[in-house]
Amino acid sequence: MRYLIVGGVAGGATVAARLRRLDEQAEIILFERGEFVSYANCGLPYYIGGTITDRSDLFVQTKAGFTKRFCVDVRVRHEVLSIDSAQKLVRVVDLLSGKEYDERYDKLVLSPGAEPLRPAIEGIDSDKIFTLRSVPDTDKIKTYIQRRKVKRAVIVGGGFIGLEMAENLYMAGAEVFIVEMADQVMAPVDYSMAAIVHQHLLSKGIHLMLGNGVTRFEDRDEELCVSLSDGKQLVADMALLSIGIRPENQLAKSAGLQLGERGGIVVNDYMQTSDPDIYALGDAVEIKNLVTGKPVMIPLAGPANKQGRIVANNIVFGNKSVYRGAIGTSIAKVFDLTVAAVGTNAKQLKKANIPYMESYTHGASHAGYYPGGAMLSVKILFEPDNGRLLGAQVVGQKGVDKRIEMLAQTIQRAGTVYDLAELEHAYAPPYASAKDPVNMAGFVAENILQGLCRIITWREVSSLGEHVLKIDVRTPKEYQAGTIPGFVNIPLDELRNHLDELPKERPIVVTCAVGLRGYLASRILLQHGFTDVRNLSGGYRTWNIASHF
Repeated sequence: MRYLIVGGVAGGATVAARLRRLDEQAEIILFERGEFVSYANCGLPYYIGGTITDRSDLFVQTKAGFTKRFCVDVRVRHEVLSIDSAQKLVRVVDLLSGKEYDERYDKLVLSPGAEPLRPAIEGIDSDKIFTLRSVPDTDKIKTYIQRRKVKRAVIVGGGFIGLEMAENLYMAGAEVFIVEMADQVMAPVDYSMAAIVHQHLLSKGIHLMLGNGVTRFEDRDEELCVSLSDGKQLVADMALLSIGIRPENQLAKSAGLQLGERGGIVVNDYMQTSDPDIYALGDAVEIKNLVTGKPVMIPLAGPANKQGRIVANNIVFGNKSVYRGAIGTSIAKVFDLTVAAVGTNAKQLKKANIPYMESYTHGASHAGYYPGGAMLSVKILFEPDNGRLLGAQVVGQKGVDKRIEMLAQTIQRAGTVYDLAELEHAYAPPYASAKDPVNMAGFVAENILQGLCRIITWREVSSLGEHVLKIDVRTPKEYQAGTIPGFVNIPLDELRNHLDELPKERPIVVTCAVGLRGYLASRILLQHGFTDVRNLSGGYRTWNIASHF
């Protein structure tokens, strides 16, 4: 059998290696348009910033190493120009010599990846403007930074790559400006969670230009002038575009393969395209979102590698291995914070018209009495009728990765908030609490669904009328340090002494630091005849951060 693979980074390299392990006799040819195969593109920002000091550490395998170990014919600097599916031929060009030739296949695998967006903005072709997607991109940026001794950098786009580069450019000695058209960074998380990131970025000296876009770039000798939609101008030594990617679909389109609404290659459960002899995977394909059931593009290395294994299995053994879909589990380091998300967020659920409830919890990364703990903020979204977990977001300094994976496993198995309450985790004081933050998120959601507690979100606080009695149940010292306007202070431990003074006919909203004491206060009030009581989800902490950014 003769297998051809287009694209040699995460997905394509995985397919090639797996095919060889399954079929020692097959002829396998891998075409890579670039110079390198099987490299860690997720590690590129950290090489630029100096965390990864040795460039060779970025390479999982070299062309020579891959060829020797897996006996694969690796052809770098070779681009596949077209596919003749009727004759089962591909047209290839050697980019060094310019020579074109045909290769026959029994099965063809497309793993072309995606390319960074470069919108039609005046001046965008300046040599001071970069994108980051490949090793050559990385070399170009690092050389430029060192040669020009970059002191000011503008990052256009506040996604994961943009924020990772903000940190690494900062570590390389640059003053960094982030320009983002949305009102928040990190689109996978909701605004209230992104606000924690905003606060942290500002504390590090990063300049945030939210709700802003770039209208023009202009070269001015050694400087780059960046004009913004609000009329401001930034003068910098360089700019990095990180505003998204689009699938490399030209080859598939010209071959007549079915494409989705967003331009991704349509595949079935076996990662097979509309041509049964052509498979596709990675950043260029549409897959199923396991929460919504809708087609989605999830350009992450984890899904691409898993898809590669499934593609190889199905090519060798026939279509038996199924790729069920993905839930978009993602995580990023932003200076001292870790930000993670899985499943769907509120914006996506509203767009899909999926009913949901949400709750916020804040807790320590491990037992409070053991030194070194840090605050973890958790937001979960769940179905109102059965408690099915739809999405989760975690932000903190320690233990975020562990928690997002606990939440991801629950979502992947269509689990509920009741499952979160029952999750068994590894507990010892240096690593967790007996009631883990994920358990606590489940407990809180369980209380909401069972009617033990009604909640109000931080956005709804500003619309509360004068008829609503607002009570802050923290200690007087906490209250004096800052409270929500209009809230009066009745400490939780004194609440029972003031019940006769409170009007039962008025609605009541209670708050505390993070929601726990507010819950206790609401239970006291409800069991003493107060019927309209709501607790602020996430407490003063969530309101204070989210309402100030």
